[in-house]
Amino acid sequence: MNKILLSILFSLAFSLISLSSSASLKDIPLTITEINETKIAWMEMGDPEGPPLLMIQGLGVSHKVWGDKFTEMLVAKGYRVIIFDNRDVGQSQRYDADGKPVILWNLLKNKFGFEVTTSYSLKDMAKDAVGILDHLNLKDAHILGASMGGMIAQTLVIEHPERARSLISIMSSSGAEHHPAPSTESSDKINDLADMSDAERFAKLNEKGVFPRAIPRQYMAILDSGDRSPELNKICTRTLVLHGKDDKLLSLEHGKHTAESIPGADFVVFDGMAHNIPDPVKPLLIERIDVLIQAIENNEP
Repeated sequence: MNKILLSILFSLAFSLISLSSSASLKDIPLTITEINETKIAWMEMGDPEGPPLLMIQGLGVSHKVWGDKFTEMLVAKGYRVIIFDNRDVGQSQRYDADGKPVILWNLLKNKFGFEVTTSYSLKDMAKDAVGILDHLNLKDAHILGASMGGMIAQTLVIEHPERARSLISIMSSSGAEHHPAPSTESSDKINDLADMSDAERFAKLNEKGVFPRAIPRQYMAILDSGDRSPELNKICTRTLVLHGKDDKLLSLEHGKHTAESIPGADFVVFDGMAHNIPDPVKPLLIERIDVLIQAIENNEP
């Protein structure tokens, strides 16, 4: 992961904006709860008696990026869908006072084995997710994460295996360093997104659920996490790894290696999916998720 420079981080966030184009999620108010000494904004929808599904979003984006269509399709499957804003984005607690770490300097420090500058870790973010389960008096849940959210979901299962009925890792990575570096094809869009001088543009991005100021700090949490492969090898939780064939940011190798690192994990690749979840892919992806969850809920092998 240490090959991912700042421009790639913004590319990652930019690619996720496409998910939020039809998103509103406006009619369900967020609840703010202090969890892990941090204010976390969350909501739930669907059948309160259905299988609980906790969903964790990616780098620099809020719950809005899931989009109405995706969440409504999951609710239609009968799930109790729980979504939240990771710390530093959306209506959760921000860490702007900590300042913006210098990405290139920290990449250099990481390369030579020195600690990087962090405001928080993926373990802290996983604890936030566990804290939501505690607040809702849920012993466990199905844990789903996309991109950085998949890394947080993996960390949750590594650190708190008893809290996960299943692990669903979407377009994510094991953190291993041998993967191909991301493509830089969308550099113009990256630079446009990274332009922090335009307050109006930033406000519009925030409205869509994208928070560029959090990206350097959240990337430090990713960098600090390192290679999770040894810990993934010990996971006993039923796992589904989903990845897009055309992902140019976290290439297919990232998903493949994640699945290979977790004993018994199922690996499904979707044509026409890059580092997003296009509308035609959503029902196919959700069907795979539903097959796994129903098998677990019905105690099927």
